[in-house]
Amino acid sequence: MIHLTEGDRMSEKLPVEFVVNPEFGRDPYAAYAALREKGPVHPIEFPPGVDGFLVVDYEHGRRALNDPRLSKNPSEGPEAFRALLGQGNPVLAHNMLNSDPPDHTRLRRLVSKAFTPRRTESLRPRVQEITDRLIDAMAVKGHADLLDDFAFPLPITVICELLGVPVEDRDDFRRWSTTLITPPFDDEQVLRRVEANTAIRAYFVQTIAERRAEPRDDMISALVVARDEEELLSENELVSTLTLLLIAGHETTVNLIGNGMLALLANPGQLRLLRERPELLPSAIEEFLRYEGPVERATFRFSTDDLEIAGVHIPKRSLVHVSLGAADRDPGAFEDPDTLDITRTDNRHVAFGHGVHFCLGAPLARLEAQIAFGTLLRRLPDIALGCPPDELSWRQDGSLIRGLRALPVRF
Repeated sequence: MIHLTEGDRMSEKLPVEFVVNPEFGRDPYAAYAALREKGPVHPIEFPPGVDGFLVVDYEHGRRALNDPRLSKNPSEGPEAFRALLGQGNPVLAHNMLNSDPPDHTRLRRLVSKAFTPRRTESLRPRVQEITDRLIDAMAVKGHADLLDDFAFPLPITVICELLGVPVEDRDDFRRWSTTLITPPFDDEQVLRRVEANTAIRAYFVQTIAERRAEPRDDMISALVVARDEEELLSENELVSTLTLLLIAGHETTVNLIGNGMLALLANPGQLRLLRERPELLPSAIEEFLRYEGPVERATFRFSTDDLEIAGVHIPKRSLVHVSLGAADRDPGAFEDPDTLDITRTDNRHVAFGHGVHFCLGAPLARLEAQIAFGTLLRRLPDIALGCPPDELSWRQDGSLIRGLRALPVRF
């Protein structure tokens, strides 16, 4: 557990190391709970040199996620962040995640025309087929790294097939994705980010050109022709949207599966209950999302004017960072929040965000998770951790993701 000193109280700014170190990664919820006792909003340095504010309770965090005074456009942020998220990350600068209404409304409507519920539901048989194939490959060994052997290849294969890009390129996608969502803390990371931006832009520009020439039955073709009245997505918007869909389409589901399975294996009573009552699977997945969600902190927001949150003054152009993980463990919103309870009802977690930026891909993530967990528990009834729990390590790369580095299992 991270212990707060007097220098860490509300009068002092939390250092970036508060959320980027192995000790925090092992148990962020204890640190968030200690902060929440002192107040719901705390000044923090993130990334180095940028002043921001961390929101750690449910009430104010949920409001902030849908507060029109908090912009998602990097141009409204401090200079360092304009460089980090704008020209420093151009392939992600022109999508609905980094825009506000009315641009956000137009972009989301255009993407929704291609990313329809019908298209998502039509993937169910294919998701089941991929799931079974991956479990077949694991079953012959009797052990696996559930992340590399299952949780990663399942959603990356699905999103690749949905978009219409070769699954063989998935290792490149994984490397680019990790680079693009990790804040660059040194010159080497900045260089890797430039290289990733250049590579993924070239990849999608070529793919878009091919679809314009020869449309296919895939999402890239659907996005190329999607219209909002007479307006199409520009090439920059297409590249940025495809990059967002590729990253969000697998990164969160990888960690939903990994984190959720660890939660089950660490709580044998809940694992036994889910096996005995498979009809609880939908509520179990909502509980995994709340208890150990795949996104620890929401994407960045910037104050468009001087404002207050929970009585704390937020100057104009400040970064406001909402901790989804802290909000979903807030005892003011959830009874016994540090206990995994797959029977929990009225589970109003914010793992997928809230308001106009609520995750568009949530139905696909839930579909993949239901098939993944249901099939794993049915086909591998004796699955267990392959190492002591204290040997597991969590990603601490400065990204917004909450995920394990590996999850050894045996069966």
